[in-house]
Amino acid sequence: MFKSRRTLGVPILVFFLVAALSQVQAGAESVVTRSKGQTIYVPVYSHIYSGDREHPFYLAATVSIRNTDPHNSITITVVDYYDSSGKLVEKYLKTPVTLARLASLRYIVKESDKAGGSGANFIVQWQSDVQVNPPITESVMIGTQRQQGLSFTSRGQVIEEK
Repeated sequence: MFKSRRTLGVPILVFFLVAALSQVQAGAESVVTRSKGQTIYVPVYSHIYSGDREHPFYLAATVSIRNTDPHNSITITVVDYYDSSGKLVEKYLKTPVTLARLASLRYIVKESDKAGGSGANFIVQWQSDVQVNPPITESVMIGTQRQQGLSFTSRGQVIEEK
């Protein structure tokens, strides 16, 4: 009926060890890496395939670039769209664009634009004079056909650090 103090001590010790480890892990997750610039690969899909006959399902794609730094602007220098074979389809920027702190930009590939293919991508380059929080770069694909809707996102991957 009664447990010894030694037996009660083990669960209490385990509880405190788990709590301490979770605090260390939470601290590790909150480390913010800062940068002065990056090249980011962003997957987009102008269409995907469905069914045994690989019927194309056409999609509109939005590429979103979000400056996550609460204090500093960044400069977007390149937003280039490539097709599935790696061929440049379109340069979206003619001149660099300053993105204010906590601001965002978007670039659209219309659903009717089939040039990119299922393996299309964007290359986004940005820079800053000071170390900043890197932006979040994502794509959102949306399409509707015959009473069916489809949407999904894809996150950019840093492929080069300045």
